[in-house]
Amino acid sequence: MTLSALSKRIAELERTADCSLFVRHPRGLELTPAGRELVQHARAVLDSVNRMAYAMGDFAIGVRGHVRVWANTSSITQFLPRDLAVFVREQPLIRISLEEKLSEQVIAAVAAGEADLGIFADNVPSQGLEKYLYRHDRLVLLVPSDHPLAGAAEIGFGEALEYDFVGLNQGSSLLQRLNDAAAALEKALRLRIQVSSFDAICRMIEAGLGIGVLPEGAVRAEITGLRAIRLTDPWAHRSLWLGVNSRASLVPEAAKLLDHLRQAHAS
Repeated sequence: MTLSALSKRIAELERTADCSLFVRHPRGLELTPAGRELVQHARAVLDSVNRMAYAMGDFAIGVRGHVRVWANTSSITQFLPRDLAVFVREQPLIRISLEEKLSEQVIAAVAAGEADLGIFADNVPSQGLEKYLYRHDRLVLLVPSDHPLAGAAEIGFGEALEYDFVGLNQGSSLLQRLNDAAAALEKALRLRIQVSSFDAICRMIEAGLGIGVLPEGAVRAEITGLRAIRLTDPWAHRSLWLGVNSRASLVPEAAKLLDHLRQAHAS
């Protein structure tokens, strides 16, 4: 497009919007607040069109439907890859869209219809959703091999609160569980560093920056310089839940995935 044609298109767009979208400077243009707002809406429209084209393309090659799944980090790290791989082998014509989110975001997305199915932790309120057991997991205390606690086979959480912790960012159900447990013991959780993933927690602990609590299944197998110690506290045994608005209202593809995941804990 030539510069003159571009200028004409911009002028036409401003007339249609009935407001200025750019501030003209001698050496270029700068978006006005209205222009920035328009850009956001335009990107959303383009994203929607691209998703539509992607979905229609899937149907054209034989895909029978899409299932939107939002899940928390614990489920994605420990269980979902294997469970979804089995499902996809059995149902190759069903497309699954998976997003990793905090448990509260997962519940909100299912309630709002943004996700067909959600997986979240048991300590997050989920009123209004139908819930089904997905998996159980166990939390462990992860410490460097030269840490004073490294020789213990199991430990109560209260004994670990004397030390600095590496934890997940605010909003995670696991961090909330640790804060609640510390408060019940009338102690403070001394968070030295907060990160966004279990792998980052492991790396920070490897570097000697603190200790941390993770699901046992999320501790990386290749770690050699760390010790995983089982926590004796009852809250260290968790349940992960599947949530939907209504089993009866699910599209057949989502219902098949829900039934598959409900049976996964028995396998």
